[in-house]
Amino acid sequence: MAKASEVKVGNILRYNGELVTVTEVMHRTPGKGGAFYLDKFRNIKTGKIVEARLGTDEQVEICRVETNDFQYLYEDNDFMVIMDNTTFDQFNIPKTLFGPAVRFLKEGMNVIVSFESEEPIMAQVPNNVELEITYAEPAVKGDTSSGALKTATTETGIEIKVPLFVNQGDKIKVDTRTGEYLERVK
Repeated sequence: MAKASEVKVGNILRYNGELVTVTEVMHRTPGKGGAFYLDKFRNIKTGKIVEARLGTDEQVEICRVETNDFQYLYEDNDFMVIMDNTTFDQFNIPKTLFGPAVRFLKEGMNVIVSFESEEPIMAQVPNNVELEITYAEPAVKGDTSSGALKTATTETGIEIKVPLFVNQGDKIKVDTRTGEYLERVK
């Protein structure tokens, strides 16, 4: 347990039985009454923002969170199986923790996962990944206007808009946050 005055932005707390990350801490000293902290928390599971008014001596529980690199192995129904790169222990992580970027995962890729007392609470894929094009529509002759795009399918089964010069067998870099084509990899 720690005092509210020890809470910093980025800490993960257990607040009202839920895990929250601290996004903002403001100290207030009103003209009447005692000082207090007005904090903003983001619920880790739901993403909902919560505001809390904490007295300076109020006790809060700061959670010990371990974040490590893991290797993604395979998909198992609603879980993604990952392996610790140092101990080779395997863990089942719910797909929902990866969010929409889960569709970009391919076997052998490194991911970052945070645990709080043996429970996975956050998972993150790299900001961009290299994927191979397994199918690309042929470019139409005469369709050379600047910025023209065509649909291509990647090795993970995702359809993505790519420039006309990208062909089947090419490797491309994709932004996992937006799902957009970044560049062709040589």
